[in-house]
Amino acid sequence: MASKSAAEMRADDHFGEWLRFASVRKPVIAAVSGYALGGGLELALMCDIILAADSATFGFPEVSLGVIPGIGGTQRLVRAVGYPKAAEIILTGRRIGADEAERAGLVSRVVPADRLLDEAKELAAGIAAKPLTALVAAKTAMDAALELPLAEGLSLETEQFTALFDTADQQEGMAAFSEKREPRFQHR
Repeated sequence: MASKSAAEMRADDHFGEWLRFASVRKPVIAAVSGYALGGGLELALMCDIILAADSATFGFPEVSLGVIPGIGGTQRLVRAVGYPKAAEIILTGRRIGADEAERAGLVSRVVPADRLLDEAKELAAGIAAKPLTALVAAKTAMDAALELPLAEGLSLETEQFTALFDTADQQEGMAAFSEKREPRFQHR
């Protein structure tokens, strides 16, 4: 990118695929080990859940390169950790460790590095066992919380909630709860 002009960067649209990744309707988990700097952190921020190895490092060094995060980093980091913490990370280029990232709300959980993939797989398996219709509805409602005023978000949540009552998985989930057994979801 060093030799590109502004016009070339706009025309290339080499981040277009990344932005499509951010709109995946199913839950996405990031398992961060090592460095998540610049684009790596932006990719992690596009995920719903971020697990971090205790050795992980996060940051946006872009200002030191004369640019800013360009794939949503300024927007997503502010939403994840609040303006003051995001400002410190983005404006200084300072890197933070996994523990500080967890305290700031950037990551969901910190795990020992040697357990990271196992923990991510266990988390993914637990989520995958839930009904897909409810997962998509929950993600839709949570994503809306970042964009809509509260009243509109509450209305959308109610729409998502009530629509699930026309699904086989809602019927199965509530029957299984009443019968004190594990549900057998069909993802419909």
